[in-house]
Amino acid sequence: QVQLVESGGGLVEPGGSLTLSCVASGMVFSRYTVGWYRQVPGKQREMVASITRDGSINVGDFVEGRFTISRANSQNTVYLQMNSLRPEDTGVYYCNAYQSPLVGTDYWGQGIEVTVSS
Repeated sequence: QVQLVESGGGLVEPGGSLTLSCVASGMVFSRYTVGWYRQVPGKQREMVASITRDGSINVGDFVEGRFTISRANSQNTVYLQMNSLRPEDTGVYYCNAYQSPLVGTDYWGQGIEVTVSS
């Protein structure tokens, strides 16, 4: 029943922008920390950005102010606005929803491709 569906990926030029969206269903969205992870060539899967139910935000070191995460609980959606994209941002981006270890839930989307290339 639980689903995370990503959209908004694709091909962009270096320096360009892209916005990813993830729509959740089958859960009480507002109770979850939600965020984005990515798998890029030469690196392990890494956190891009996350946002808690209280609005606290964490970002990966590589983001360097270029990306913004936000959530719209009324729409069960988390967004990732990506600006100043670089070729090294190319990879598969995954939406994640997490609730405390005591609750023991961890959901993932299928992933969406982002390619930054000329």
